[in-house]
Amino acid sequence: MLILVSCAPVWAENPKVDALLAQLAQSTEENYAGIESDILREWSKSGSAAMDLLLERGKQAMQQGDYEAAIEHLTALTDHAPDFAEGWNALATAYFQAGEFGPSIADIRRTLALNPRHFGALAGFGMILEELGRDKQALEIYRAALAIHPHLQGVLEGVKRLEDASAGKAL
Repeated sequence: MLILVSCAPVWAENPKVDALLAQLAQSTEENYAGIESDILREWSKSGSAAMDLLLERGKQAMQQGDYEAAIEHLTALTDHAPDFAEGWNALATAYFQAGEFGPSIADIRRTLALNPRHFGALAGFGMILEELGRDKQALEIYRAALAIHPHLQGVLEGVKRLEDASAGKAL
């Protein structure tokens, strides 16, 4: 029996996340980490203890390098809570870490459909595009992520790398 959990898109009506994202956009190198942690904590709340457990199990499996188990847990999560953006983002991450870019991109798209301000999903999408040699698109996506979260170190490095590579040539 399939049980669906309704999880409203976090970005839809969450004044706390709205305020945190506004703070993040104005943050400094010294104070962004706490704000980022607060946002990620809010995004990780599904509203269901069972779904939160599946998310946690999926993340633990990823940390242990067991991507097959992670994908299994996170697929169960997205099957049962299809409106929970963080479930799709975690599944996209598991697929990315397993080297499966196609499913990762599909799940990033689901994440961004539910939460268009998900800077982590944007960063991951940029990384995949860069890996695939789609530098112009990667740079655009990286810049979109930085518009939301100006201190993403890997994204800042990606922008510099792509800008340096394109110096003197059109992308």
